[in-house]
Amino acid sequence: MSIDFSVIIPTFRRPSELIEAISSVLQQQGATIEVFVIDDSPEGSAEAVAKGLRDPRVTYLKNPKPTGGFPSVVRNIGWPMAKGTFVHFLDDDDVVTEGHYAAVKAAFAANPAIGLVFGGIAPFGVGPASQLDYERQYFADAARKAALSGRFGPRIAFTGRMLFDKTLLVCSSSVIRRECAARLNGFDPSIRLMEDADFHVRAMRECGALFLDRTAIRYRVGSPSLMHSPNPTEAQKQGERLGHRQMQAKYRKQHGALEFYALALFTRTVLRMF
Repeated sequence: MSIDFSVIIPTFRRPSELIEAISSVLQQQGATIEVFVIDDSPEGSAEAVAKGLRDPRVTYLKNPKPTGGFPSVVRNIGWPMAKGTFVHFLDDDDVVTEGHYAAVKAAFAANPAIGLVFGGIAPFGVGPASQLDYERQYFADAARKAALSGRFGPRIAFTGRMLFDKTLLVCSSSVIRRECAARLNGFDPSIRLMEDADFHVRAMRECGALFLDRTAIRYRVGSPSLMHSPNPTEAQKQGERLGHRQMQAKYRKQHGALEFYALALFTRTVLRMF
């Protein structure tokens, strides 16, 4: 039997959240699925969770060299083993919405030249109400920008937004064709923070993207939020700045200064009007 979706879930010491994430995948209808749980904890804390489900679609793998929180490395362990037509990199604390895989599968079928499909994000969690309100507003704005960007085709505006504006998505909200992930050689392990933004910039530029106007995931927000911390540490701020510079430098080197600066101008003028 052919497999539609290969779901790669890196995990680190979040057993209860992991159960919820896996369950949201296994309950999807209208698609065949395989799940790879990649455990990055030294003690193998997720093994009991994955094997306790007793579902042949779930494969448990322990990272032989735990990274202590290096997502690009952990995700790259999983995707080369994928047999599915599409690959979904799902974080261990996010939840896939009901019917999402069937909708994504239909979107890919209707757009055979597109390599990446992503949807909206619904934050939830135990953080302060003010933080959740901020996250909801942020991702509502990201969805609006994504929908408008699609009017300019599958590449230019999506790529520009990611390079020179606020990010449009998180890793769990996108699904990529397996051949596109292979073409990109997965995630760049030299980037510790912003590695998912770099991956999506390359995917959008090389394979084209489509924004699906539906909620893809429920995105768990902690206190404080890792993505939008109100008081980030200096190390976090430096890491994010470094990751963003690395992403932009890679793009400029690969596609040339002319395209890079033309895209920056387009994003900061034309797209800003929307």
